[in-house]
Amino acid sequence: MIYNTLAAYYDQLVADPEAYDAWTEWVNKFSPAGTFLELACGSGEITHRLAKTHQMSAMDLSAAMVAEAAKKDLDMEIEFSTGDMRDLSSYGKYDAIGCFCDSFNYLLDPADVKSLFKQAAEHLNDGGWFLFDTHSMDRLEEFAQDYEEAGTFDDGTQVQWTIAAMDECIFQDFAFYFPDRTVQEHHMQRVYDPEFLMSLLDEDFEVVDVCTDWEAPGIAPGEKYFFACRKKG
Repeated sequence: MIYNTLAAYYDQLVADPEAYDAWTEWVNKFSPAGTFLELACGSGEITHRLAKTHQMSAMDLSAAMVAEAAKKDLDMEIEFSTGDMRDLSSYGKYDAIGCFCDSFNYLLDPADVKSLFKQAAEHLNDGGWFLFDTHSMDRLEEFAQDYEEAGTFDDGTQVQWTIAAMDECIFQDFAFYFPDRTVQEHHMQRVYDPEFLMSLLDEDFEVVDVCTDWEAPGIAPGEKYFFACRKKG
């Protein structure tokens, strides 16, 4: 299971409070309040920000990541669970559903993408919002040449992080060097053409807004596309 080791170090490795604030501000433009289900919530940084204005439920496939997110919920206001965003059958209905920080890109099969969009619509109240971001197509070119980063965490554990792109996929490899062992995690994400995503969304959603990197209108050069979709009907 990916994130078994990375979970404990995730915030040290990639925490970006300004970006989390930008995600929260973007969500609140469309869904300023109400019940909210966050898919693949990770370490819960966006979850906790949204909990200031929403009644939050949050899930992640990694029990270790859920545990890290729950540690921050000192007032126990958020309903956390371990779950797979490919199967929302055990969840209720919400005013909004969100999936952030490139988590959507862990869906490797286009059939799973179509299923997620369908299930999201089924688990939204009338007029509810489905809000998500995804890697831009530019990321494939960016990582056509391998990117490498190395560092040391607060507890002295060393890490090496490599990112590479091939065909439609981005591969992220982590090596954690402990005194007595080395642990590796291999992550694979798929990048989808935004026109393909919009064609699938059109079955159940009105795509109200698409932007790049939070603020550039439409599909533009950048790192992420952001989709704000309202349930039809």
